[in-house]
Amino acid sequence: MPMGCGCFPRTSRKSSHLKLPRLPSMTDSIKSLSPRKKDAPERSTLVVCFGEMLIDFVPTSAGVSLADAEGFKKAAGGAPANVAVGISRLGGSAAFMGKVGADEFGYMLSNILKENNVDNSGMCFDQHARTALAFVTLRSDGEREFMFYRNPSADMLLTKEELNVDLIKKANIFHYGSISLIEEPCKSAHLAAMDVAKKAGCILSYDPNLRLPLWPSAEAAQKGIMSIWNLADIIKISEEEITFLTGGDDPYDDDVVLNKLYHPNLKLLLVTEGPAGCRYYTKEFKGKVAGIKADCVDTTGAGDSFVGSVLNSLASDPDLFKNEQRLKEALKFANACGAITVEKKGAIPALPTKEAVHKVLSQTSA
Repeated sequence: MPMGCGCFPRTSRKSSHLKLPRLPSMTDSIKSLSPRKKDAPERSTLVVCFGEMLIDFVPTSAGVSLADAEGFKKAAGGAPANVAVGISRLGGSAAFMGKVGADEFGYMLSNILKENNVDNSGMCFDQHARTALAFVTLRSDGEREFMFYRNPSADMLLTKEELNVDLIKKANIFHYGSISLIEEPCKSAHLAAMDVAKKAGCILSYDPNLRLPLWPSAEAAQKGIMSIWNLADIIKISEEEITFLTGGDDPYDDDVVLNKLYHPNLKLLLVTEGPAGCRYYTKEFKGKVAGIKADCVDTTGAGDSFVGSVLNSLASDPDLFKNEQRLKEALKFANACGAITVEKKGAIPALPTKEAVHKVLSQTSA
């Protein structure tokens, strides 16, 4: 393990392999696999979210610049961490894998994961780099503008050697973004984690979560995001990201999406359209699910809430993308999650419970 870094202790599987006092028979060989069955329920539902976790500072008043803001509200954030908490809030099984500073903010974030029943055994702490910060400006329409402090931040310094490989292998779904692809050594750690997940049979879920200010250039962002595009089984993108990745094409044109962004190994491509809902594309069908009305206060975390809901549904229903009716129901639920999230400031504090979503849906259908 690199100097100056620390991770939570990892659980060894060696204890599950017992030495037999005689040569094993075929029956014994089958029995020797029985400890792995204990992992089966967890593996069938666990979603491991890889990437950044940070502190968002959101102005207490909307529609002002950072310079004019009189105060800020502190909130835990970072897209992969948001997704993990979103899954847990809905009653699912989630883990977060990433790195924070060995500072008060880092310990706070670790505790927030624990409080939200998210497995944080894949979380590492860096003694020499701070936890990342992001100041998020809320315009009058609820949309955001970002200013990041990470020069470098701890999340950028995660190494391959610090990966909790056993945790990845337990997962059914491995979820990630693109921010962890920007700088080394985190980029290599990200690619190595994907490789472990792929070989372990995990579903790979990708939300590029474009943040141009963090990339050296727009060209670097486009190249970096697309460098792992064809490896994903599930991809979620926004209208703006379609325009960016296709060089300015119409994000509402199905032919653009299918010809330029849908790849042969993809099981499900989702396009979020904010309050208008979302579109879905599979090998067999495509369509749209309308959004849920909401009083927008802050759009931070809405997409992550949507993704968390979709992955939670998929974790318990692996063939979801093969049944259009079940998929549409899951996406309606996910749209409701996003709608609830925009009605409060901050990401993690605004993520809904399953009960809250059912309440909104019952009112919508009434």
